[in-house]
Amino acid sequence: MRDDYTILTVFEYSTEAQLIKSKLDSEGIRTMLMDEKTVDSDPLISQAIGGVKLLVHNEDLERGLSIYNEIRDYEKDKDGKEIHCTKCNSSRILVAPAQRKSIFYMLFPFFEKRKLICNECKTIF
Repeated sequence: MRDDYTILTVFEYSTEAQLIKSKLDSEGIRTMLMDEKTVDSDPLISQAIGGVKLLVHNEDLERGLSIYNEIRDYEKDKDGKEIHCTKCNSSRILVAPAQRKSIFYMLFPFFEKRKLICNECKTIF
C-alpha cells in the first residue's frame, strides 16, 4: 500500500465501494480502491482478505471522512426509527466492532451480543 494514502473504510463488495468512491471523486477528493478486482473475481473470499478497501489521499482524509460520515447509512431500530446516543443524543449510530474478550466468543462469535457505538462521541452502548 502507498504511504500517501490511508484506508477510509472497508466494504464487503466492490459495488458499495464504487458508490462512495464516485461521490468522493466528484467532490475532488483523491481516492483509489484496493482488492477490488480480487473480490470481484471471487466474492466468497471477501472476508478472508478483509474486503474492498477505499483509500483516500492523506491530504484529503479529513474532508473525505466528513463527506463519508454525511452520506453513510446509520443504524435504525427494528421499526426503522433512528437510534439516539445515550450520551450526546446523536443519531449517527454504528455497530461497534466485536470485543471477543473471552475464548468462548473467539470460537463462537455469533453468541456475542451486538453493541452500538456513537460516531460522534464514540460511546459504546
